[in-house]
Amino acid sequence: MNIEIIAGSPRNPSLNARVAKYLYEYLQSITAHHVGLIEMNKTVLPFIQQVWTSVDHAPEAFKPLAERMFAADAFIICSPEYNGAYSPAMKNLFDHFPKQNKKVFGIVTSSDGVMGGIRASQQLLQLVPALFGIASPFMLIVPQANKKFDEAAQLIAPEFQKNVEDFVREFLWLAEKIKG
Repeated sequence: MNIEIIAGSPRNPSLNARVAKYLYEYLQSITAHHVGLIEMNKTVLPFIQQVWTSVDHAPEAFKPLAERMFAADAFIICSPEYNGAYSPAMKNLFDHFPKQNKKVFGIVTSSDGVMGGIRASQQLLQLVPALFGIASPFMLIVPQANKKFDEAAQLIAPEFQKNVEDFVREFLWLAEKIKG
């Protein structure tokens, strides 16, 4: 199975990218599935002008990204919360690739505040079905991400590891069931 993790923040440095990188490393260490990481702070897409319905329809510069998006069997979308909403950069990515039929989405939100991006997570629960995806009901909400993950994307709050393990276990269970 191909799993793509989307680090949705275009900022550099990014707290959200820390969480996404940790999940990337963790998933690679516990599963034989192929795990990729798409970082929106390293991927600059034009604002949506055209939907790319296949790799062939994507501009040449974006064909490698299109190949990854179409080959993905499941996604983990990691979004910061911007003004009570999910990342516009991450939304722009999915606007280019809107139909993700029967693909499982794990939802992860983070912030340096105590709410952990909970408002963004609720909006992502509305976005996923619009993409024809299936949202894993177990989300990972990361409040005070700056106190849980260091600049090297290492977990510095060991008590949070169980939250990560629970999220990953439930996401993988659903993705493996749907993929068959």
